[in-house]
Amino acid sequence: MRLNVSQDILLAIDQGTSSSRAIGFSIAGDMLAIEQQAFEQIYPSSGWVEHDPEAIWSGTMSTSRRVLQRLREMGGTVAAVGITNQRETTVVWDRRSGAPLHNAIVWQDRRTAQRCRELNRDNAERELNHKTGLLLDPYFSATKIAWILDHVPGARVAAKAGHLAFGTIDCFLLWRLSRGRLHATDATNASRTALYDIRKGCWDEALCEMFDVPQSCLPEVRDSAGDYGHIDKNVFGEALPIRGIAGDQQAALVGQACFAAGDVKSTYGSGAFLVQNTGRQLVSSNNRLLGTIAYRLKGEVTYALEGSILSAGTAIQWLRDGLGLIAHASEVEALAASVNDTGGVYLVPAFTGLGAPYWDPEARGAIVGLTRASGRAEIARATIDSVAYQTYDLIEAMAADGLRPPVLKVDGGMAHNGLFLQRLADILLVPIHKPRITESTAFGAACLAGLGCGIFGTLRDIAALARPAERYEPRPAADRDAGIIGWRNALRRVRSP
Repeated sequence: MRLNVSQDILLAIDQGTSSSRAIGFSIAGDMLAIEQQAFEQIYPSSGWVEHDPEAIWSGTMSTSRRVLQRLREMGGTVAAVGITNQRETTVVWDRRSGAPLHNAIVWQDRRTAQRCRELNRDNAERELNHKTGLLLDPYFSATKIAWILDHVPGARVAAKAGHLAFGTIDCFLLWRLSRGRLHATDATNASRTALYDIRKGCWDEALCEMFDVPQSCLPEVRDSAGDYGHIDKNVFGEALPIRGIAGDQQAALVGQACFAAGDVKSTYGSGAFLVQNTGRQLVSSNNRLLGTIAYRLKGEVTYALEGSILSAGTAIQWLRDGLGLIAHASEVEALAASVNDTGGVYLVPAFTGLGAPYWDPEARGAIVGLTRASGRAEIARATIDSVAYQTYDLIEAMAADGLRPPVLKVDGGMAHNGLFLQRLADILLVPIHKPRITESTAFGAACLAGLGCGIFGTLRDIAALARPAERYEPRPAADRDAGIIGWRNALRRVRSP
């Protein structure tokens, strides 16, 4: 395949929880080239999850170089680069050397649960929620930053001297790509740190004091589509402009063209994240969902309401790597479909606690309802159902806040599992739409870069590219209500005291 030399291409760097990817898109949304590289998940202790920042950097460089080479061979020209990333995952590095002080602490990590409880005893959550839309939970970046500063010898002294920089993964990659010229992030990633006032649009001095994070470590906050400088020409051999950055769930919201208030998407990756566009209104949830920034364009903020599931695709990976029930993740659908139901088996994948609407970092996973008749297929089907039931919990919480969606747009790895999507429709009683462009997160990053460089004039230009490829309508299921009751009973067994 050879492109017209004048055809513009948008390169998305998609740095996720389990792998780093680079994807080249045409301006029509066609995927031209993709490379992916997995990296090690590090578990130093129960409930702790880390990544090696150098492995992330290496994988990002390797995948990007291979995609750029393929695009050059096609005769295409990269107009701009967009970056999307696993959110909340925390890196602290030395500005002088660029070297990380510690492994990245991943969003799933629970090590700061006790610190969150201590802060909550001081009634800190009300102020935090009002300013940030978030809750006191180890999920967010602030307590992770403080943990690194407190546990790496000399870190506090270096921070006080202005030698250290904090960033979510996008920020760390931007620093490396620009060879240290730019320490910046976008508003969506800033909104997930628990340090950024999403009403005022600035880092909050009182929150920094509460979490003991020096403001000198924090990056500049910019629009989600705009000027992020250039990749240093020595990195890839040419100075490519970076014109868009967004956290992975917000990028998927853009990639799914959820631009109207009320539009909802759910991304099923390592975790699962249900995000509803709420327009210019910041919704304060009464059901422990999160208010957050959907995107910021030309200084104008669009807000969203979000529910976070901590374990979705990771539960499938556990079937493969932990139990050895499948050799490849793609095998789970056929195995689960080989039985008509779970036989009363429920899996609660609380490997690192429970996210919304429970926010229970001490909960741990369990399989309940096993009998001698239970086998591999029942456990596989229960695993698929567990993600659908967790999504049901989020939909019900949104409905209690007055925001029940008429349609749910889905993407991510589990969106390729037809059995899962049908179960989702049946349990939620909501039509499920799977997009034509299945790489919604990467495509959203590419779209933001296209906005930032002027290829797309408005969000309407992006919306014109989006249309569903598959639809799953709810079917009557006699066992639906009993299944939900069984799920709730299983949840009660794993909740912390």
